[in-house]
Parts: sequence; C-alpha cells; structure tokens
Amino acid sequence: MSPRPMVRPGGRSARVQESVHAAVRELVEEVGRDALTVPMVATRAGVTPSTIYRRWGDLQELLSDVAVERLRPETDPADLGSLRADLDAWAEQFLDEMASPSGRAYIRDALLGDPDGTNAGQCSAYAAEQIDAVLARAVQRGEPVPETELLIDRVVAPIMYRILFRPVPLDAAYARELVTNALYAQQFEAGARPTRAAAPRRSNGKPEN
Repeated sequence: MSPRPMVRPGGRSARVQESVHAAVRELVEEVGRDALTVPMVATRAGVTPSTIYRRWGDLQELLSDVAVERLRPETDPADLGSLRADLDAWAEQFLDEMASPSGRAYIRDALLGDPDGTNAGQCSAYAAEQIDAVLARAVQRGEPVPETELLIDRVVAPIMYRILFRPVPLDAAYARELVTNALYAQQFEAGARPTRAAAPRRSNGKPEN
C-alpha cells in the first residue's frame, strides 16, 4: 500500500488531487458512499485507476483524504471582542459542524482510512490552529489566556468523544458549558498568562521550534 504524501502537492499532482477529490464528492452525492468504487472515481476524474491506487492505496484511504480536506476550516474564528465571546462562538460552530450528519461521516472516513494516525493529527491541528488564533487576539487585548492544550482537553476532546462514542444530540449550551469549565480550570493553571500567544503550529500539529 503506497503511503499518502505528507505535504500538499503542487503542479500536476495538485490538479490530480483536485479532480479526484471533486469526483468523490460528486459521486457520493449521486450514487452514495457505499456504491462508490475506484474505477468510478477514476472515470469521473479523468485518470486511471492505477493513479488512484498508487497515490492513495485504496478507496478507504482516498475517502479519508477527502474527509480531512472537507474538515479543514474555511475561515478564521469570529472576532467578537473578548476571549469568552470568541471561544463560545468557535465552540458552538465546531460542535455544530462536527456533530452534523456530514461532519460525523467525514470524521468516520478520516479515521477509518488512517492506519498511521496522520489524518487524526491533521484534524487535531486544525482545531489547535483555530484556538491559537483566538488566543493570539486575546493576548493582544491584554486578556489572560489558557494554554491551547487545556482547551483541546476541556472543549474539543469531550465534543469528539461524544460524537464518536455517545451519539446523542448536542447543542450550543453544551459547547458553552465546556468553555465555562475550561476557563474556570484556567484559574488553577500556573501557565495561564496574558503575555504570549500559543506557539504557531505546523500542519502536522507540532509546534515550530
């Protein structure tokens, strides 16, 4: 099984990825995910099946790659003027998107075709980068901020656990409650300082040196 590329491709490789991803999205809408096959995707994308097998390995890894791209945030978090307002808005949006039927399907695909954990790490990095942006703005306002990992543990992790293992309805009030609990915990974290933003992150989720 061929490993997926670790960096976003350019040139012809990028065009192949774009056309294959588009074909997957179109065909899922038309025939459903369960009826999808690699030859169908290849025909729609204008490439050979061997191109898909060589690049993605199998259909599940292709679906996983598409899912990770679909889970990528399209905009920066809203700036509402305070850390609490920004975190509430971001957590509500994150929950709404992840807990939606399409969000749950993308999460499932992202993890099923991810034997080495690369895609899971990328999805985690997306959330961390969004939180970093919120914290950086708060630092500029002079607000005390918690560590990014505290918010991952107290806000993101409970949402994802419930989506994956306890598929019950979740609402905005639950997201706000998680933010409240995280900011309360911040009071007991010695590292919560208004003097620095969270470290920038590379696409693999690890902080820059």
